[in-house]
Amino acid sequence: MKHAAQPWFEIADDCLRAGGRALTDLAATAGRTPFYVYDRAVMDRKVEALRRVLPAEIHLHYAIKANPMPEVVRHMLGLVDGLDVASAGELRTALGAGADPADVSFAGPGKTEEELEYAAASDITLNVESEREIEVLAAIAQRTGRKPKVAVRVNPDFELKTSGMKMGGGPKQFGIDAERVPEVLRRIGALPLEFRGFHIFSGSQNLRPEAIIEAQQKTVALAARLAQDAPAPVTLLNIGGGLGIPYFPGEQPLDLEPIAANLRALIPDIRRAMPGAEIVLELGRYLVGESGLYVCRVIDRKISRGQVFLVTDGGLHHHLAASGNFGQVLRKNYPVAIGNRMQGSEREIASVVGPLCTPLDLLGDRVELARADIGDLVVVFQSGAYGFTASPLGFLSHPAPIEIVV
Repeated sequence: MKHAAQPWFEIADDCLRAGGRALTDLAATAGRTPFYVYDRAVMDRKVEALRRVLPAEIHLHYAIKANPMPEVVRHMLGLVDGLDVASAGELRTALGAGADPADVSFAGPGKTEEELEYAAASDITLNVESEREIEVLAAIAQRTGRKPKVAVRVNPDFELKTSGMKMGGGPKQFGIDAERVPEVLRRIGALPLEFRGFHIFSGSQNLRPEAIIEAQQKTVALAARLAQDAPAPVTLLNIGGGLGIPYFPGEQPLDLEPIAANLRALIPDIRRAMPGAEIVLELGRYLVGESGLYVCRVIDRKISRGQVFLVTDGGLHHHLAASGNFGQVLRKNYPVAIGNRMQGSEREIASVVGPLCTPLDLLGDRVELARADIGDLVVVFQSGAYGFTASPLGFLSHPAPIEIVV
């Protein structure tokens, strides 16, 4: 049986299942709670759904920042066309998973000289985000005899409207302002660097096809203009991502059909302006976010002035995003359930809190759940991206959660 709000996971005998196994069995395998579990089959189905509708010319890249667990990266490497990293640590993970350096790119606004040197030596593509990075890479080239591969990350003069996080438009620490790029391209042409193309990423976590379509149209138009000043033919055009997943009540899964149709319509324009360009769609949470569950255990049940509190051994130190403290302006509840009592014979309104001595440690605020007792398992859905590594794991010195892949 499917859970109405969570189509990716099965329920049997009132217990959630992931990877074909009951949650109680997974908890026994993990050995303790809390833990994250990531389901490979869900990742497979997400990529398959994208492949079915996207034009064949679109190359899918996985943005490791969403979930850098090595086993997740290895699995995604078998499904996508390349990887995007945001640190030397992620680059080591990518290369350790067996990625071809030709299919790896590195973005981030504060790359150190050591990171730039490592990336240049690894022969990956560097998305340069400042004129300083360009000059450092040129010095590395002169010293080592290598010719680093570079693409210019552009801070566009537009943004992805209604996106969860706006990465372009206006003053930003990301990329080089679009109006500066022609001069920067001329500088690159005078240096011992291999120019590859452009990275234009305007925003993330968007559920409105019309906003994504508008941003992609503007991205292609901007890249075509900038290509006229390129010091060499454009061989790479990374149009970013922005595809969101539903987290909160009332949100619906993104309709891919109009986005795919728009991309098909844009390909002739790209081919005219940049005939040899590999077109990359860079996605993170869209590929892995729905594959993950965060599981913690009820260690106390309290009633305070009529309100039920389920106190668990998990919390914001493990899953900052679910607590509402990772970018939410107005706090909303992630989908939460009692994993071993998905329906339950009795329902109640309860708040799910963690063990930390702060009122911010809140995983579910007055949500309808099956009545839970000490020992029951609380599940937070949509936890495959920006969970474990995006949380303050050292806060109050509680143990870190376990991660498993099924």
